[in-house]
Amino acid sequence: MPDYQAPLRDIRFVMDELLDYPAHYASLPGGEDATPDVVAAILEEGGRFAREVLLPLNQSGDQEGCLLEGGEVKAPKGFKEAYAQFVEGGWPSLAADPAHGGQGLPHSLAMVLNEMICSTNLAWGMYPGLSHGAADALRHHGTEEQQATYLTKLVEGTWTGTMCLTEPHCGTDLGLIKTRAVPTDDGAFEITGTKIFISAGEHDLAENIVHLVLAKLPDAPEGSKGISLFVVPKYLPNEAGEPGERNGVVCGSLEHKMGIHGNATCVMNFDAAKGFLVGAPNKGLACMFTMMNAARIGVGIQGLGLTEASFQNALAYARDRLQMRALSGPKAPEKAADPIIVHPDVRRMLLTQKAFAEGGRMLVLYTAQMIDIVEHGTDAAEKERAETLLGLLTPIVKAFLTEAGFEATNEGVQVFGGHGFIQEWGMEQLVRDARITRLYEGTTGIQALDLLGRKVLMSQGESLKVFTKEIHKFCQAEEGNSELAEFVRPLAKLNAEWGEMTMAIGMKAMTDREEVGAASVDYLMYAGYVTLAYLFARAAKQARAALAEGTEEGTFYRAKLDTARFFYQRLVPRTRAHKGAIEAGAEPLMAISAEDFGLGFEI
Repeated sequence: MPDYQAPLRDIRFVMDELLDYPAHYASLPGGEDATPDVVAAILEEGGRFAREVLLPLNQSGDQEGCLLEGGEVKAPKGFKEAYAQFVEGGWPSLAADPAHGGQGLPHSLAMVLNEMICSTNLAWGMYPGLSHGAADALRHHGTEEQQATYLTKLVEGTWTGTMCLTEPHCGTDLGLIKTRAVPTDDGAFEITGTKIFISAGEHDLAENIVHLVLAKLPDAPEGSKGISLFVVPKYLPNEAGEPGERNGVVCGSLEHKMGIHGNATCVMNFDAAKGFLVGAPNKGLACMFTMMNAARIGVGIQGLGLTEASFQNALAYARDRLQMRALSGPKAPEKAADPIIVHPDVRRMLLTQKAFAEGGRMLVLYTAQMIDIVEHGTDAAEKERAETLLGLLTPIVKAFLTEAGFEATNEGVQVFGGHGFIQEWGMEQLVRDARITRLYEGTTGIQALDLLGRKVLMSQGESLKVFTKEIHKFCQAEEGNSELAEFVRPLAKLNAEWGEMTMAIGMKAMTDREEVGAASVDYLMYAGYVTLAYLFARAAKQARAALAEGTEEGTFYRAKLDTARFFYQRLVPRTRAHKGAIEAGAEPLMAISAEDFGLGFEI
């Protein structure tokens, strides 16, 4: 069975040394409760829960899967008991508002816990995962009555939440949804329609499930402008606020999936189910985006968690597995062969995983600070800047870290060789589980269009300038630091190139809008590498300073420098390929005719 140790030393490095979380927390209203001692205790206990409770259920949950009988779903053995421990420990309420029963700690702290959960049991983590987004949507857009009825239950974890968007005939294009909401005399609505791919749509972990459902009113405008949001509980709350009458919503079937077998991915049938409008009529998409943005960052963390899990297990295997001799001569002459970690290509795979894990963690925790400031900050200008950065970085977190996660888990299988392909080692499960992260909450292509088209070009590059200006200031400040030249000089060039390339795409798009779609995924990947390069440069600066002070942890800081060098020398050059593809433009993609594709219509 795979093993896992929460990477607490690296987490502390990013939080305490790189991003100065103690000062960050102290600056937030209510953040004074997140003292270093409290944070350390939460991280230690979170790591223990992940390793001792969730990890042993990961493979068994994958192999057993979920069972559907008469519209009721049973999660794999042990999942319900683990969830009860999770609720009893107060984990769901960690970062929620005390007004609704939460502990009021910063959101970033809950995000660190989420990484540990994703590393040890992604399928289980999806049951409570969407509840946070549902709670956020109701907190921002729900009525006082809805908040009193549903929010406290979601916060304490006795009820869980879902988001019901996709339908059999439409995926990302939500303007095509057919689910209907018909007003009733009591001010509620009858919701009728079918939703697919609903994670944790039905299960036996919690006493009630709160569905947030997109539907259209009878007089709704066409397309996405006519979408409304409704809260539809599995059981209608009674006068005491407890689960009462069963509502007209049932799981019609379970999706048979490539991975995440331990999570119930459901086809949900709504048959005149009683629902209640959240927010204004026909403004449901804006309300749902509150939930979707939280979910997108959550999926990016899933990519990070799986990367870390794959790296830890591949590293342990590479230390023990004997195969061949090192090309430069035996490294373990007393053994029949050398451990495979001596071989350059194995090191390439391990360091790729390590760099993506450490770089991804820096990106997530950097973004998490922006979330804290947007949610709890008091300075208007600082909040506006954080909101701009959060909008820019969210698609990068979601898409780049899941693309990296899929690559990293595949490399993990490769390190194990044939054993990686065998179920008992657990590495092939990580690949299967990682594959969905590139799809749900918006595919990589959708995230890329959001980044380039919506966040960058629609703002005339202003949102990008906020971030590239920060990178520029860092490079300018370190320009004379010879010890950091290997990082700062290439970073400064990439940063300038990023802006120039964006302008060139924008100019092309003025005459051909297909240029945006043609460039978008390569643009996002380019942006991801530059963003991590910036964070690795900052990490290298911190490591240099610690070594200069004569730290007793020299091994840790030297490894941080070596990982930064690997990232710059072996992974940053990938930006050249992405830039070349962008410059090729839309023509190679769009020139092929319908006839050459064998289609019976024009494209």
